[in-house]
Amino acid sequence: MESNPVLLESKSSPINLLNEMQQLRLLGHLCDVTVSVEYQGVRAEFPAHKAVLAATSKFFKEVFLNEKPVDGPRSNVFLNEVQVADFASFLEFVYTARVEVEEDRVQRMLEIAEKLKCLDLSETCFQLKKQMLESVLLELQNFSESQNSEEESAACPSTEPAAEAEREPLDPSVAAPGRGASPEGLAAKSKEKM
Repeated sequence: MESNPVLLESKSSPINLLNEMQQLRLLGHLCDVTVSVEYQGVRAEFPAHKAVLAATSKFFKEVFLNEKPVDGPRSNVFLNEVQVADFASFLEFVYTARVEVEEDRVQRMLEIAEKLKCLDLSETCFQLKKQMLESVLLELQNFSESQNSEEESAACPSTEPAAEAEREPLDPSVAAPGRGASPEGLAAKSKEKM
């Protein structure tokens, strides 16, 4: 009797695989490539795994698939005009699917993602920049609305002066002292009474 096939799928396996690969990289185990980066005289070397880099970056995939067989077990790749901190963040992202960077570095991370043809990082940076822009636009809109409401309240007189104006006589010569009556009007009013 034949049974129906069932799907065995692990939700945690991809994360576990990434975590294990990251640990192997950090410990320098099974690394088969060294990536050297240099920017304005600052240089650093990063051991990594060809398979991980090739799977996450079309740039590295092209490099590794087109390289000539070398004598040693380890190959070297040199990247010019790439900042050390940016490449370290790139590596952390491709090995963990996440990285924390300062807001002002997001544009640089997008540039390195495009240079290395890393679609996942590029998309992540683009989405974050979009969220940041929407947040700034929302703040500007809120600020503009608060400015408009302040200007409207300053432009519209309150109801109290209007109520007082209704109680005052229309003839300025009959106005009470201290309520905008002219001295001539007050003098004429006192002469009339006499």
